[in-house]
Amino acid sequence: MAVDPAQVAQVRTFNRFYTKVIGVLQSGLAGTPHSLTEARVLYELANTPTGDRGGEVDVAGLRRLLDLDAGYLSRILARLEAAGLVTREPSSDDARRRLVRLTEDGRSAFAALDAAQVAAVERLLAPVADTDGRRMLAAMGTIRRALGDSTGRPGLVLRPPEPGELGWVVARHGALYAAEYGWDARFEGMVAQIVADFAAADDQRRQAAWIAEVDGEPAGCVFCVAENETTAKLRLLLVEPSARGAGVGARLVEECLRFATRAGYRRITLWTNDVLTSARRIYERAGFWLDSEEPHHSFGRDLVGQNWSREL
Repeated sequence: MAVDPAQVAQVRTFNRFYTKVIGVLQSGLAGTPHSLTEARVLYELANTPTGDRGGEVDVAGLRRLLDLDAGYLSRILARLEAAGLVTREPSSDDARRRLVRLTEDGRSAFAALDAAQVAAVERLLAPVADTDGRRMLAAMGTIRRALGDSTGRPGLVLRPPEPGELGWVVARHGALYAAEYGWDARFEGMVAQIVADFAAADDQRRQAAWIAEVDGEPAGCVFCVAENETTAKLRLLLVEPSARGAGVGARLVEECLRFATRAGYRRITLWTNDVLTSARRIYERAGFWLDSEEPHHSFGRDLVGQNWSREL
């Protein structure tokens, strides 16, 4: 597929900007005497637990890990060895393999480099407002995953809703259920009433809500409210499409169950519809049982409502 030249120009502009911001064009990274590539070599050696003495890496494996030219890596290792930061020696199992490990001076050098980089990132983040900071980190995670970084899994945090996010719960329910199931505005109105009742009750002992924050952005929610003195009700479970398949829904349900147990409820129920197959699988895995179901016409669609419950 042909790539728009304007998009290529945007990526190049960002690269020029970001490399300047993080200081990789300077002679030493974060004010240290080490280049970016030397810093990466020291990092990999310091964070590799393999080897009989720990922290040793096969040179060929290090080259593959960092995707470096063999000659270039050899010159870097030679400089680090001359500085007394690493040693290279043949493997005791196979003389053709060369192992490289950090010396004690190398570990000290890496500790100083690591501390300098942490301080540099703290200075970078300090002036960024809380919301902008979360958006920036979310964008970083998106870039990593989009470009194939399998280690760039979403960072999940469950937390109470912040000001304005009860409105987000209503808006996202309305938008997602309209797009995915064709439900009309009456569903959004029902969600708005549930959220309004939750806010009006203001009973932190008997009810709670959670926002699933993924890479700094709201990506899901769930509510736990009182049905009666002994029974809780799980409501408004939602996971954004971009966060599905990562266990977000299961974590939200687990948190709801833990809260209901701590609050002294003996049973928890929920109401859903048979078309919500992914949610129903989450409920089944969490130990809920289908108690009853009944056809109904709601939100502009013919549906089958289901009542689920489990003991706590």
